[in-house]
Amino acid sequence: MSVRTRLTLVYGSLFLITSAVLVGVTYLLTVRTMDNRFSARDNINPESLTRLRAMALDGDMSQLMALKADADRQVAQQKHDVLEQLLQYSLVTMLVLGVLAVVIGYLVAGRMLRPLHRVTATARRLSESNMHERIALDGPQDEIKDLADTFDRMLDRLNRAFDSQRRFVANASHELRTPLTINRTVLEVALASRKSPPETKALADVLLGSTARHERLIEGLLLLAKSERELGTRAGTPLPDVVRSALDQLDGQAEEASVDVEARLGPAVVTGDPVLLERCAVNLLENAVKYNVRDGRVWVRTGVRNGEAFLQVVNTGRPVPSYEIGTIFEPFRRLRTDRTGSRDGAGLGLSIVRAVAAAHGGTIEAVPRPDGGLSITLRLPLRAEPALAA
Repeated sequence: MSVRTRLTLVYGSLFLITSAVLVGVTYLLTVRTMDNRFSARDNINPESLTRLRAMALDGDMSQLMALKADADRQVAQQKHDVLEQLLQYSLVTMLVLGVLAVVIGYLVAGRMLRPLHRVTATARRLSESNMHERIALDGPQDEIKDLADTFDRMLDRLNRAFDSQRRFVANASHELRTPLTINRTVLEVALASRKSPPETKALADVLLGSTARHERLIEGLLLLAKSERELGTRAGTPLPDVVRSALDQLDGQAEEASVDVEARLGPAVVTGDPVLLERCAVNLLENAVKYNVRDGRVWVRTGVRNGEAFLQVVNTGRPVPSYEIGTIFEPFRRLRTDRTGSRDGAGLGLSIVRAVAAAHGGTIEAVPRPDGGLSITLRLPLRAEPALAA
């Protein structure tokens, strides 16, 4: 139950209990008062009282006792009628006021909880792109106002943290890429120069390969940092188009590794960042080709299943232990199997895939194949179709 419902039930229960106690006390006091103030003698009119006195003087006690008993019965019946009516009217009044108390309590609870609903709505609406918004709750300085002010101060700290992260990523992108680009240019010049001796060219070739690996590592780290943040771009993206673009980029790599790629692309449209989704598909296909066997195969599928869009990449390869599946999505973690081309990776490919899936509200699952290799399935929410105008 919601807080509003619980508060309403508490208000109504307290009112009913208090009303029941009040009715009980009133009933008992009324009974006591009637017993003290009213008697059979008070119920006899003056003429009957004069006649009773005459009977008492004449000694007619039997008729006197009969009249007294009849008067006592009348008094008892009147008391019973009065108390019964009092109890009925009190219970009816208590029930009517109880219903009114529940209704008023529900309205008052809603009024009191309205600032909390505003805090909740603001918290749901905020993301990295609109972190500058604040609740700015007006009203008396009570507990709810303190909560809203504390939340605003927390948003200030988060906004500064996100700004620092964005500046760090931008600065790191420039400061880390620039010296590597200069080194690569110098090494390429040394390799292209006819004056460079063979030893220098061999050393430059080794350093050029090391520089390329560092560039891929830095690119992967920056992409991982970007994919773990809030999406800045959301657009309708067909998964088949994303996979086709990724296949075009890896066509030469698949031919070089003698790996046959089979694509069966069913329609599936998701909402997200097309660049990150393409990078995700590239990483999945690149891993499927790189961690394969000679003359191996890769199957890639897209479509809709159980109300979700999916991208599935299955590859042949050496057997993968099931206990290592949970570690392959961690940064800088590779399988401990000797696979072709594993020395060229930075161990960030599947980490980026998992971060992209999480940023899009999706999931990633890897299952080892009995004959060797992996089956990796990326599931993403389908794009919500816009409502048609009437």
